Amino acid sequence: MSQLDTLKHYTTVVADTGDFHQLAQFKPQDATTNPSLILKAVQKPDYQPLLKANQAQHGQLPMDERIDRLLVRFGCEILSIIPGRVSTEVDARLSFDTTATVARARRLMALYQAEGVARERVLIKIASTWEGIQAAAALEREGIHTNLTLLFSLCQAVACGQARVQLISPFVGRIYDWVKKSAGTAWDEAAQAGVNDPGVKSVTQIYQYYKHHGIATEVMGASFRNLGQILALSGCDLLTISPELLAQLADSQESLVRHLDPESARATTVPALHYNESGFRLALNADAMATEKLAEGIRAFCADAVKLEALMYA
Repeated sequence: MSQLDTLKHYTTVVADTGDFHQLAQFKPQDATTNPSLILKAVQKPDYQPLLKANQAQHGQLPMDERIDRLLVRFGCEILSIIPGRVSTEVDARLSFDTTATVARARRLMALYQAEGVARERVLIKIASTWEGIQAAAALEREGIHTNLTLLFSLCQAVACGQARVQLISPFVGRIYDWVKKSAGTAWDEAAQAGVNDPGVKSVTQIYQYYKHHGIATEVMGASFRNLGQILALSGCDLLTISPELLAQLADSQESLVRHLDPESARATTVPALHYNESGFRLALNADAMATEKLAEGIRAFCADAVKLEALMYA
């Protein structure tokens, strides 16, 4: 079997793309999107008819609703190919506004339901700010399930567990990028590979914490830079993987070893943590990497949202 087939025995494989034409060949269970991936997709010739149709049908609506309808259109196309769930992101410019995030999430879900999509097949992606986590808690109480993204630290994961969110997406590759850049000439790629990769270690810590304390929130490793990071997290609840890396996994026949399993994680000794708002903000502030990467990620998604709006005006 290919590494991709073997990985699917241990982990739910999720495709990380807005390009739904690429999905069928990899047979993922779920799929995730974000503003950057949607922007990349709509600039391809294959998706110009979809963009133009959205403009023709909804061009009279306010821009934010036109964007939401485009996101839902992509989501519906993806759901016609995969058996599981699609993640659709709330505008990153609302990352520090709990009330506005809840309202936008409700509208996205209403648009999906108007297309005949059940709530269980949609995850609303929200940045893992304190405000975003509180919005997710409110949405989960309403039966709208969430995927907390731009997650780089244990304190964010603990707060998400307290909020009983459905799923979190800790970012492996962006942690790796920050630590490598910070190390400079002292960086040793071989010594920091596989299970020793800083991003892999962060996700492993979160996975063990959740399993040890019986937290039901799903852990989905995200943002991978290489196959080694993926293979070192085999057994994680879910892994969301780009089409390029999915293709590499599909082409490889090398053996794959399971690294994470719930029984072993439950046997570890992991102290319980709890955060109120001030404690969360202090813990996040103490983690320079998480603070910087969260802010950077929000800025990048905001910039791509603006670029997407510009395409809608064109």
